[in-house]
Amino acid sequence: MPRILVVDDDPMVGATIEILLQRQGFDVTMADGGETGLAALEAQPFDVMLVDIFMPHMRGFESIRIFHERAPAIPLIAMSGYAFASSASPSPDFLRMALELGATRCLRKPFTPETLLTAIRECLAGPGESVGPKDKKEVP
Repeated sequence: MPRILVVDDDPMVGATIEILLQRQGFDVTMADGGETGLAALEAQPFDVMLVDIFMPHMRGFESIRIFHERAPAIPLIAMSGYAFASSASPSPDFLRMALELGATRCLRKPFTPETLLTAIRECLAGPGESVGPKDKKEVP
């Protein structure tokens, strides 16, 4: 049973993700912020991490960088409710920044259950579009 760490300060978002993943057979650990998430990461192994970019106390970008440094082999999916940057907007592309800090995938909130499950399954599947560290297949 794959173990998923979900780090999100919004209790409604966290509960929704937790119920969805548990119904799909995942073992889910919830953390309400970066510090709690790091404590959980140190206490047990995980197969995938879901981390919100914007949280109080330890900001999400800082969390993503630290989570990736402490567990570089665990795929990390960054989540954000903030819009992607576009050519018409001077705002930064937060999800692209998360990828540069070590995230494997990014999801823009709100996302559908199917989108979340697809991202998790891609991360668990091994090699693909930049999933590399979890690859256990031998290359001839």
